[in-house]
Amino acid sequence: MACYMPFNSRNLDICFFIFRPTVVLVDEFVDSLKHFSLCTETLGCVQNSILKSIHGNLIIWYGAWLKRSCENKELLTASLISMLSNMSSMAILVEHSFFDAYAGESKDGSSAARFYTGDTVSMIAAIASTGDIDDLSYACLSLFKSRFLKMVGATAGVCLRCQSKPRVACLYVWKSLQFCYTWIINSDQRRSMLPYFDRFSLDIKYDIYRVVYVSGDIVMNFQAPSPPSMLGNGESKEGQVM
Repeated sequence: MACYMPFNSRNLDICFFIFRPTVVLVDEFVDSLKHFSLCTETLGCVQNSILKSIHGNLIIWYGAWLKRSCENKELLTASLISMLSNMSSMAILVEHSFFDAYAGESKDGSSAARFYTGDTVSMIAAIASTGDIDDLSYACLSLFKSRFLKMVGATAGVCLRCQSKPRVACLYVWKSLQFCYTWIINSDQRRSMLPYFDRFSLDIKYDIYRVVYVSGDIVMNFQAPSPPSMLGNGESKEGQVM
């Protein structure tokens, strides 16, 4: 099965939940997230996947939902955090946000980025301390347009902007991990980005992930979930995005 990330947010809301595992056997936490993914489908999640950092210790859960109001997104977020509470001993939820996809391209003419379990995905995030999110989004788009067609082995890319914070991100799907490494080695990342971002005060994060689950994959030992309860008065611990 393939997972899709759209090039625009006309019909879908995108969210990322980012975790730092605290257990030695990270696969146990990944298995729990797979069960969580199936539960979210009962809440209307139409696409989801799990991305595991290859060199770091972060795990990203991606979910796409039919468009809803801000109030409904707050209720949805509360329900999701409540559902994740039974995994609090396995990982720290360091960030969660809704994003809009506002641009993207694919080498095969598709209208969305498509990836499968086992694929390689890279993501760069720019987090601004101050500044206009529209200016930052435009700078991110300009950088994306200037380099995507030159990225040999990249099959698709998506530009994303956070709905609630001054941050943007670009996600790229690769034919293989080797293609991703080759691009990093042969390109001067800092020099290529400076002309676009030098007027901003930014914290830039970059990481490479392996797709370890997409919606539609078979999940072993799954039991039907009970209806999600709403979040009480606890708050998640927040940190850096990537």
